[in-house]
Amino acid sequence: MQQEIIINDIYIPQLDNFARTQIYYGGSSSGKSWFLSQRVVIDLLAGNRNYLICRQVARTIRSSVFMQVKRVIDELELSKVFKINKDDATITCLANGFMAFFAGLDDVEKLKSIVPAKGVITDIWIEEATETERNDVMDLYKRQRGGEEAIKKRMTLSFNPILQSHWIYKEFFESRAWTDDQKEFMSDDLSILKTTYKDNRFLTTQDIRDLESEKDKYRYNVYTLGNWGILGHVIFTNWVVVDIDDPNDKYYLPEAQRTNHRNGGDFGYSVDPSAVWQSHYDAKRKRIYLFGELYQKGLTNDLLAIEVIKMIGDDYIVWDSAEPKSIAELRKYGVNAGEAAKGKDSVLFGYQWLQQQEIVIHKNCVNAKMEISTAHWLEDAGGNALLKPSGKNDHLIAAGRYAHEMDMQDNWLTS
Repeated sequence: MQQEIIINDIYIPQLDNFARTQIYYGGSSSGKSWFLSQRVVIDLLAGNRNYLICRQVARTIRSSVFMQVKRVIDELELSKVFKINKDDATITCLANGFMAFFAGLDDVEKLKSIVPAKGVITDIWIEEATETERNDVMDLYKRQRGGEEAIKKRMTLSFNPILQSHWIYKEFFESRAWTDDQKEFMSDDLSILKTTYKDNRFLTTQDIRDLESEKDKYRYNVYTLGNWGILGHVIFTNWVVVDIDDPNDKYYLPEAQRTNHRNGGDFGYSVDPSAVWQSHYDAKRKRIYLFGELYQKGLTNDLLAIEVIKMIGDDYIVWDSAEPKSIAELRKYGVNAGEAAKGKDSVLFGYQWLQQQEIVIHKNCVNAKMEISTAHWLEDAGGNALLKPSGKNDHLIAAGRYAHEMDMQDNWLTS
């Protein structure tokens, strides 16, 4: 028997929202992604809309938004009504043939080949839209062509507002003189809805306590209050995000020339992700080409080993020496793993060394971009920067410090 769909009150009016561009943003645990997954299922059942659901990187789709839509179907006890194909990441409503496709913006060939069994792509939803580049999103608008005039097309972006300098803020918020106390904007062309944990009635007391007890000012502002992030004491300004694989880019570096590898890893599991940093180092130019990353929770060491070998083969990789048992297990599973030397003040020194390099980040390394762009120094009571990183969301940065540890040895003696 089909279960009743229960939606947080603030989102119910959005079921009838047909603005051309729709933005759902705000704090963590506000329920925005869950609602949008519910809307996908409702629209597929209604039988007049096809979805293309994207994130920047294809390999993040199956473990995130694809599974979320599947969970909605399962909780509504509608599994017999939908065909869920994990191999090609599609969900089809068997009652009418309308479909949801899941793809990464880095998987251009798949994007080109997406054609629904009936109708056209009416809806594009980009989850974690702050991972994307403007041109990639603008290109997606062009994929919503044809179909019935009466069926309105929608482009939906959902995200946490990590930085006010982001292109999404400049494109959709800046000209409207948006302020943090605004909750909603609506026109035929654009709708904006800001939500926070207070709009989600399904959170536990512990969920709420965790969000409200956040001590880091930046994270409290962004992830608890849902405000656009503003960083005063940023650590890194020496980075750029590019497509390293594009021959027309000035930072183009063919794969065959990425030979001076630097690999580092930071352990995680349930709360923090396991993180792997893969780079090429041009010592003459003091330039780091960061072209690969792993950033995933829930990996036991045997599964982590599989992902690491898939990523770097038998290359040497330096891990956090605080977990010698885990390093030993990775070696048992075939990873060419070593321990970081670390030493006195190694964290601060590592950050300062990275500040002296030019860091070129491949556009698909979205988590590295997030960490490096939001890394900031702690402040004293007077708002002055301390020479101490915040220590929040620094898993790939830690892996990068381990990866480049030998490059630092000329002017750093471990103790």
